[in-house]
Amino acid sequence: MTPPPFEVADIVRQHGEHFLEMHGAWLTSQHRRVLRALARCRTAALGGHLDRCARCDHCAISYNSCRNRHCPKCLTHARDQWLAARQDELLPIGYHHVVFTLPHELSWLALQNKQLVYDLLLRASAATLLEVAADAKHLGAAIGFLSVLHTWGQNLLHHPHVHCVIPVGGLSPDGAWVHPRYPFFLPVKVLSRVFRGKFIAGLKRAFRLGTLAWSGSLAHLADAAAFRAFLRRLFRHDWVVYAKPPFGGPTHVLHYLARYTHRVAISNHRILNVADGSVTFRWKDYRHGSQPRTMTVSAVEFLRRFFLHVLPRGFVRIRFFGFLAARRRAHDLPRCRRALNARPCQTPAAPAIESTTPSTSWPCPRCGGTMMVIERLTARQIYARALAERIFVDTS
Repeated sequence: MTPPPFEVADIVRQHGEHFLEMHGAWLTSQHRRVLRALARCRTAALGGHLDRCARCDHCAISYNSCRNRHCPKCLTHARDQWLAARQDELLPIGYHHVVFTLPHELSWLALQNKQLVYDLLLRASAATLLEVAADAKHLGAAIGFLSVLHTWGQNLLHHPHVHCVIPVGGLSPDGAWVHPRYPFFLPVKVLSRVFRGKFIAGLKRAFRLGTLAWSGSLAHLADAAAFRAFLRRLFRHDWVVYAKPPFGGPTHVLHYLARYTHRVAISNHRILNVADGSVTFRWKDYRHGSQPRTMTVSAVEFLRRFFLHVLPRGFVRIRFFGFLAARRRAHDLPRCRRALNARPCQTPAAPAIESTTPSTSWPCPRCGGTMMVIERLTARQIYARALAERIFVDTS
């Protein structure tokens, strides 16, 4: 793939100081840690290694990556390793994709209470799926699924939602595989109402325990009467739960997962231009038939939107539930396979995931041979060696 002409890191290096001056008041230590990581990623500041071509002996210095999960350049290797580990957990059946979205009215509450609200979003959506699926009126079976938290929309504004990827069907109490009776797995209107009830119940519990933080425009909600009125407004409309048609089995599911698991708010390839203090990027307008559009904002506004999506340190945004949960997987997955193998079923082979090997994964820029790591270097050694020997420095 051709390297993108512009990167989030470039915007951080050019406009990061101005961004800190204007928005430093709400930035946490985690925001600042991510800002530093992106600015230093694949620069001499993080050290690197001296590589030599096995064919023509050309030498080059490559810089280390920051490996921060918010960095658009540092996700490929982690994603490939994660997907490879998932191959043994796939079932020979189709998969559904269900999305749970928080109402816009909860956006500011979520930003002030990220750990609590995001955790509640993941748990409430999971409990909803498990409860509705277990109901004999809908499926009457135990299901398993993967949930992934995203906090952004295509325009980079705050839009918390959870993607759930679910095998089509579930295990009955007697060990048989139960197929859904609805085209979209479970009725979305039922899911919407149960999800709304569980999430609001969680907010009420957090309010009673005093674990919600209130500041700025939300300070008045610390009053019990105002908080109850706020919750009543949330109950006046249905919450958005969207189910997509089922997609293919194991042949497709890993490639599908790759689109949702290890992602950040925007990829570098969507950035079209950085000039005159502004950033132009591509986005899809889902309200108008996914029309491709471009948007131009100031560089500081771009960074403000990007850093809205920094997660609390240690927060787990990819989770497994039901028979795919870690404590049940070893026992329940063999039961699922036995139930599915009881009927004629052709299981397609899982796709091979391309792996990357950091020491030998890039070709020589001169002859195309394999570049091999011959020496690890600190930042000070890189500066000294590049200055003394005029070695080409790889900044890709």
